[in-house]
Amino acid sequence: MRRFVVVAMVLACAAPGWAQTVSRTPWGDPDLQGLWNNASVAPMERPPMLAKKPFWTEAEAVEVEKNGMATLLKAVASEVPLSGELNGTWLEEGKVLRNRNTSMVIEPEDGRIPYTPEGKKRWDAQPTLGKRLTADSPEERALIERCIQVDPALLPNPFYNNNHQIVQSPGYVMIVSEVIHQARIIPLDGRRRGDSRTAQWFGQPRGHWEGQTLVVETINFREEGLLRGATSALRLEERFTRVDAKTIDYEVKVTDPATFPQPWKAISTLRATTAPMYEYACHEGNYSMGGILRGARLDEKGR
Repeated sequence: MRRFVVVAMVLACAAPGWAQTVSRTPWGDPDLQGLWNNASVAPMERPPMLAKKPFWTEAEAVEVEKNGMATLLKAVASEVPLSGELNGTWLEEGKVLRNRNTSMVIEPEDGRIPYTPEGKKRWDAQPTLGKRLTADSPEERALIERCIQVDPALLPNPFYNNNHQIVQSPGYVMIVSEVIHQARIIPLDGRRRGDSRTAQWFGQPRGHWEGQTLVVETINFREEGLLRGATSALRLEERFTRVDAKTIDYEVKVTDPATFPQPWKAISTLRATTAPMYEYACHEGNYSMGGILRGARLDEKGR
């Protein structure tokens, strides 16, 4: 009788819902596999006017989603002249984050990325989409335009191609992202990393499980492809938690004392999707880069 009472108490204290019936792989790991989309109307940083408002109400969230495309286009047009290619036909309709956060950055409390003075200079000078860039050489353009990479953290861009596929096998997790069609292979066996001589565009990740959460720690990034002006001392700690059959919560902690006076955290929501992962053929000639440079030369001639 005593054993029955103890078991009943344990079951009563267990977490409700999905946590009790979490899907697992045949070898026993929590199952994160599938196609996911993390397009969001939430900005990376919280707008100053919302500094003390970390969450939307449910009614506000509905309005934000409804007007998300118009808000995005207005914000982009204020920074970069548009030629008409960005519209509802080509852009993804993003959603609010699962907890209705008003920005992806959740720490510090104001939802803004903290910078050291030198870190801010590096970020301001880093070629990236959304900034006015010169076009005297390919090196002056953003890495994504050069078909090299996107940010190493799994945070959505505000435009399109925010699909990701997660595949698991014993001892490994692979994340294939639609943009650039990059594949991150994450060992789970605790193997040692190389040093700065083997730095990679997406760093050297190592993963492990903490309960139902996949934790991925990544270091040894190439200096050229860093997040938000960071140095090669950048360290990312990403956490993937399956909330239910259709949702994964994602959180990343960003650390680099030379760039950020304190670590900062950002989140996104991965939602299951049935949309296909189309080929991202950016590397096949990269015709847009030639068009950008030729267009700049013609503009200089007043043509």
